[in-house]
Amino acid sequence: MRLRLDLAYDGTDFHGWAAQPGLRTVEGELTAAVATILRLEEPARLTVAGRTDAGVHAMGQVVHVDLAPEQLDRAQGNTGREPEQALLTRLRGVLPPDVVVHRVAEAPEGFDARFSALSRRYRYLISDDPARLDPLRRHEVVALRTPLDVEAMNRAAERLIGLRNFAAFCKKREGATTTRTLLRYDWRRRDDGLLEATVLADAFCHSMVRALIGALVPVGEGRRGVDFPVDVLTAMSRDPRVKVMPAHGLCLVEVTYPEAGALAARAQEARAKREE
Repeated sequence: MRLRLDLAYDGTDFHGWAAQPGLRTVEGELTAAVATILRLEEPARLTVAGRTDAGVHAMGQVVHVDLAPEQLDRAQGNTGREPEQALLTRLRGVLPPDVVVHRVAEAPEGFDARFSALSRRYRYLISDDPARLDPLRRHEVVALRTPLDVEAMNRAAERLIGLRNFAAFCKKREGATTTRTLLRYDWRRRDDGLLEATVLADAFCHSMVRALIGALVPVGEGRRGVDFPVDVLTAMSRDPRVKVMPAHGLCLVEVTYPEAGALAARAQEARAKREE
C-alpha cells in the first residue's frame, strides 16, 4: 500500500532533503525513523514532492512511501489505533524536533508525491531595514542593508510569468529539462516590515527559486532596470550578475494535487515532460 506523509522541517541543520553518506539530511532522518518503528530489514524508499537544498525549510512538504500491509501493522502494537494514526504518533516520538510529520494517510490510487503534483509554492523572506531586524528570525530571514523598491521588483517579476525555458536560472543537470511554467511571482511588504516573495510553478529545477530571487534584488536596489531579469532569461545561460540568494530565506509552503481521479493522468503527463 502507498502512504502519503505531510511534513515540515527547519532546514538549518540539514544538508538538504536527499540522503547523503555521512551527512545529516531530512530524508535520512525520516527513513531511519520509519525503519526503526516498523522494524524494516531494508529501509523504505521515500519519494518527495520537491527536493530542498541545504538550509532550505519546508512547511508543506509531501512524501509517499510504499509498504506491505503487514509492515504497517507493526506500528500498532497494542494501541488499538488505526495503523496510519499509530505510525504518525510514533514518528512524532522518534523524529528530532526540527522535523514534524503532520499527517499520515493511505494515498489515493495513482498518487505520486512528485509527479502527481500540480504546483509547488515557495516563500522567500528578506529584511531590508536593519532597525527592524529580528535576531530571533535569523534562520529564516535574509538581511540586506539596502532598502528595496517593491513596485519595481513586481514590474520585473511579472515579465517572467508563463511557460519558459529557465536555463539561465537553473543548475543544469544531464538529461533534465529546464522548461517550467512559472504561475506566480510577486513581492509584498508585510506588516512586520519584511519583504515576502511568493514563487509558484508547476515544478522547479535546481537552484531556480533562489536565482529568481537574486535576479530581482538588484532591481529593487536600483542597480538594474526592470527588464534585467527577462534579459537574463532570454540569454538562456547563467549570468554572473545574478546572485543565487542564501538558502535560509527560502521555504516550501505548499504542494497542490488534482482530484483523486486525475492523479495518475497528471503523473503520466509530468513524467513525459521531465523526459523531454
